[in-house]
Amino acid sequence: MFLRHGPYVELCYTFSDFAPIHERLRRQNLLTHNTIAAFILRRLSHHVVDTAAIETLVRMPLSPPVPRRILKHTRILRVEAFAREDDLWDIEAQITDVKTRTVTLASGVRPAGDALHDLKLRLTIDREFNVIAAESASDSVPYPGFCEVSGSAYRRLVGLNLIHGFRQQLMARVGGVAGCTHLTELAHILPTAAIQAFAGDVLATRDGDIDDTDRQPPFQLDRCHALRTGGAAVARFYPRWAQRPIAPI
Repeated sequence: MFLRHGPYVELCYTFSDFAPIHERLRRQNLLTHNTIAAFILRRLSHHVVDTAAIETLVRMPLSPPVPRRILKHTRILRVEAFAREDDLWDIEAQITDVKTRTVTLASGVRPAGDALHDLKLRLTIDREFNVIAAESASDSVPYPGFCEVSGSAYRRLVGLNLIHGFRQQLMARVGGVAGCTHLTELAHILPTAAIQAFAGDVLATRDGDIDDTDRQPPFQLDRCHALRTGGAAVARFYPRWAQRPIAPI
């Protein structure tokens, strides 16, 4: 069982291992909620370790930042998915770059708080992830009159499939000088965004379906480390599809 707070990560195998670790973290004020400490000690006193409940209480945040930081730049990526009346989907992405100080660009002065980049990309896809239409907009760019001309290049994405070789074809068609660096960045994140949009709607995740009789595993399995079929998460949440170690002969 893992217990982590800030930079501290511990792997506890037994009750006797866990108690001194808990006490050390308590003295160093790394267990910030008394309810966590009380919960763990109560479980230990009854010789019951509910790892799921402890992991729910003991979060894994970023470590505290260094003091006196100054915000200099903000980049925001935003993706939204819209189901259309014609059974197609619009996946719309936006990227913005904003500085907290006035900057002098080759094209002129950009006041603090004004966007250096404000770019948008829309892909229209069908329920099989095929790209039916593509368009872009460059509302704010560092080189007005020049950056915008590459926007039409993204029509070349029509005909691709978001989950079958999309990123390789993306770079072949609009990578480098053939497109805009930041619009291409936006396009690069759209496959997983589309999958998330389709999950539970177009794609059946079968979460909590105890009567699942489908012969194929849920689409999300073996697509990331957490949901590998040989891992603990699949054993817990999708036990039917968990790979169990082969017993030695």
